[in-house]
Amino acid sequence: MREIIFDTETTGLDPREDRIIELGCVELSNRFPTGRTMHVFINPEGRSVSPEAQAIHGISDADLADKPVFADILQEFLDFIDGAKLVAHNANFDIGFINAELERLGQPYIDPSRVVDTLAIARRKHPMGPNSLDALCRRYGIDNSHRTKHGALLDAELLAEIYIELVGGRQATFGLEVASQGEAGMLREGSTPVSLPPRPRPLPSRLSEAERQAHEALVSQMGENALWLNLKRLADSDARAQTA
Repeated sequence: MREIIFDTETTGLDPREDRIIELGCVELSNRFPTGRTMHVFINPEGRSVSPEAQAIHGISDADLADKPVFADILQEFLDFIDGAKLVAHNANFDIGFINAELERLGQPYIDPSRVVDTLAIARRKHPMGPNSLDALCRRYGIDNSHRTKHGALLDAELLAEIYIELVGGRQATFGLEVASQGEAGMLREGSTPVSLPPRPRPLPSRLSEAERQAHEALVSQMGENALWLNLKRLADSDARAQTA
């Protein structure tokens, strides 16, 4: 399975008027980075970068003066994403700009069914948020200390790590590989099963302290017969039995 994690930086917020000025893409195969990337800066063809946008990504009009226009990088982009699912954070924003650029060039839109929105996944998985890129990096212990400004390739690389955590990609892939080999009898004679070493330190909890406190406050309002309280009693009883 091939997926492209991508991000854009733009001159502003309106795809009808504003333009893409940076595009970054990272390729995944079976939820693992392949090392293939695409990264370009793009001349917005006379559209100035708004001060608000420049404050976010730090890209100025002067930085873009000698860069190719979107039409010049279009085929490289289409070739890079060919046949792959497209993954972005707040994908409607990025796809809106991509499709606006395609429309200007008389090209067909990208089919929405190809697009995965990690913000929507994060909101379902962590409904109490926050679910910004930086917040998800903190939640999953991903180092983003070098992210002082937004940048399309850097953000795509961070999002690739977040996406793998959100969908459980590494664990799922390990499980499928072992199952498919065992079921098909494909293990070579004399081979030794792979044993993964323990993590040097546990993964950080995916439940924030604010989420835990909010949950406890909600459960406390449900009365003595609340399902969550019964489950907690059972868990406490099991823990005492194991230590007895």
